[in-house]
Amino acid sequence: MFETAVTWLVGVLWSTPMLFLVLGVGIWFTIRLGVPQLRRIPEMLRYLVGGGDSTRGVSSFQAFAMALGGRVGVGNIAGVATAINAGGPGALFWMWITATIGAAIAVVESSLAQAYKEEINGEYRGGPAYYIERGLGWRWLAVAYAIAASLAFAVTGPSIQSFNIATSAQAGLGIDPVVSGVVVAALFCAVIFGGLKRIGTVCGLVVPFMAAAYILIGLVIVALNAPAIPGMITHIFAAAFGADAAFGGMLGAAIMWGVRRAVYSSEVGIGSGAQASAAAEVSHPVKQGLAQGFSVYVDTLFVCTMTGLMILVTDSYNVVGADGVTLIAEYAPGLEAGPAYTQAAIDAVFPGFGSVFIAIAMFFFAFTTLLSFGFYADTNVAYLMRGRRGERAVVTVVQLVLAGSIVLGAFRSSELAWAIADVGVGLFAWINLIALVLLSPKAITIYADYERQRRAGLDPVFDPDALGLRGALVWREVAARRTTAPTDADPGR
Repeated sequence: MFETAVTWLVGVLWSTPMLFLVLGVGIWFTIRLGVPQLRRIPEMLRYLVGGGDSTRGVSSFQAFAMALGGRVGVGNIAGVATAINAGGPGALFWMWITATIGAAIAVVESSLAQAYKEEINGEYRGGPAYYIERGLGWRWLAVAYAIAASLAFAVTGPSIQSFNIATSAQAGLGIDPVVSGVVVAALFCAVIFGGLKRIGTVCGLVVPFMAAAYILIGLVIVALNAPAIPGMITHIFAAAFGADAAFGGMLGAAIMWGVRRAVYSSEVGIGSGAQASAAAEVSHPVKQGLAQGFSVYVDTLFVCTMTGLMILVTDSYNVVGADGVTLIAEYAPGLEAGPAYTQAAIDAVFPGFGSVFIAIAMFFFAFTTLLSFGFYADTNVAYLMRGRRGERAVVTVVQLVLAGSIVLGAFRSSELAWAIADVGVGLFAWINLIALVLLSPKAITIYADYERQRRAGLDPVFDPDALGLRGALVWREVAARRTTAPTDADPGR
């Protein structure tokens, strides 16, 4: 009964309307903002290492690393494999399209999160719940988002991360799932209870290393299979448009699975990366918006692409029909969709190395995602509890619930774990995407202000009062600190 209900919810939340909503919102912002995800790439890179931090916030790079840690998770390994398994090779192409278009959404939601952030318990907090209330004035919708996000980040989301850590650790290193779950939960608590600064520091150290190592291994695997590259590329593009004989009837599945897994992996439109963005110290919201736009590229166009290319170039995959049983293509008999595809791809070049490497990669990918989940859960619970007695106690309880979800998640089946995660993401993705559409005039105003200052040769500084934006209260304090303490570590310097 429970599994049936979950499956039904996934079908409702991730139906065709979601596909059109994500792509439609992305195209809208791409056009209205003048393709910022491509025109502003040099600035994206510059803002990653620019800016300062303070006792209230973290640096742009640490906020980027926190968001990227949330984006780069098991979806980059197991998620890509399930997309290819259910949508064929063409799903990878639609992941690229979704990421490119979706980067504009990341720019907008992170800019809004910066504009409407708040200072709670001495630290910056923000995200969809905050900009929905401050920007739209719809507290009821903001509360709905915060509740859905809190449940997703503390209960439904961690399960898929810990399940895949346990599965890969058992296959590659022979570690019992019970041990994996307990160890990961203990490490999570050791970092998360250190607060925003510790999370930012750990993510800033781990995320660049793990992403670079994974991409390097992928490049080696693809390079050593160079003769198969032209055929693989042809295969991807033909299948993406239903022109491949083997996958001619899977066009809809390729698009749907490509979009679904790209959204789940890159988190475009769901507002999670925006919550990390709000913690950064910058002089203008769009600076952090652009930095977060680039994190979508790193997640999908780099890391997810490496997974897909490794799997496809070594023929380490199978494709099933819509019923989940009928085999459309069988290149790797007996392999279950998930980390096993990527393990087999690496083993095809380096026998015996795939299981060990994927177990290690899965741990780092999933662990930093769990840290980001902890921060996001904290952010949304802080929104719901701000100004109320017992706020810190409630936040602590939620973090312990998340730790419990990590342990329990190690025992859930792959299909159910993914379905539960899809429900959690789908619920607040709908809320956030609708809010972004309603807030688009203000987002466009904020971005236009940034571009105006850039054209004038200025280092953009945000003044919400000059733009007629109410609710951006923190920025008045930021302006006052910049004026009275010019030698302090002010934003964006």
